[in-house]
Parts: sequence; structure tokens; C-alpha cells
Amino acid sequence: MKLNLYLKKKIQRFCLVLIFLVVLIFQYDIPNLQAFTMDNYQHEMVIEELRLKVPSDAKAVWLDAEKAIWEPWLSSQDGFLGRQLFWDKKKEEALILVNWKSKKLWKSIPMSEVNVVQQKFEDNVKAALNVGESPFKLIYEGELDKQK
Repeated sequence: MKLNLYLKKKIQRFCLVLIFLVVLIFQYDIPNLQAFTMDNYQHEMVIEELRLKVPSDAKAVWLDAEKAIWEPWLSSQDGFLGRQLFWDKKKEEALILVNWKSKKLWKSIPMSEVNVVQQKFEDNVKAALNVGESPFKLIYEGELDKQK
């Protein structure tokens, strides 16, 4: 009788622990089940986000190169809606937000073409500053999706 009662209590505890673990696992996974993958936003407006290190003594050169190199090229791209440039004096960082009609149009631009424009940008900067390498280092690149 005591053995039966002991086994019954052990089984009850095991079942409670098992139920607790199952509930905990499903609670942990619920946000993932409700989240949309980035592929769901292929046809929605997207904002490209770039952060660069831009020293204050090179800010004017950065702005000039952005306007001379990137602005005309971006304006010729299908899906380009506009962009905004920001500069944080305290951090000496630039924030570039590029608006695209859709992620699909943005990502359809060949990286080889982007690399050619980036090289022109860097050559322009190095010549203007008379330096061997560009002082503008990429800190972060990402994307922002418009929320409904």
C-alpha cells in the first residue's frame, strides 16, 4: 500500500513537471509562431539604414561625395523613393536612411554595381582628403519595415 502511494505521488510529480515544461516551451515559442518572416514584406516599402563613422573634420567631404556620387546613382534606380542624411556631432556618426518602394526592387540591384559606385565614392573621398584610405567606416547596415 505504501509502495503504491509512493509510486502514485512520483507519477503525479513527474506529470506536473512534464506539463509545466510543455507549457513553458509553448509560451517561449508563441512570439516566433506569430512573427512574419522578412519575405512577407517583399512588396512593401522598406528603408535601408546605414551608419557610418564620419569624423567632424571630414563631414563636408562626406556630404559632397554623397551628393556627387550616391545621389545621382540612387536617383536612377528603379524603386528609389528618396533618402535622408543625418550626422551626430557627439558620436561623429552619420545615419543614412534610403527609402525604397519595395525590398524586391532594392535587392534586385546587383552588388557588383553597388560596389562600383562605392569605389567611386571612396576614390572621391580619398582624393578630396588626400589620404590613402577612406575615413568613413561602416558601423551598421540594416533595414526598417513600415509598420501598419
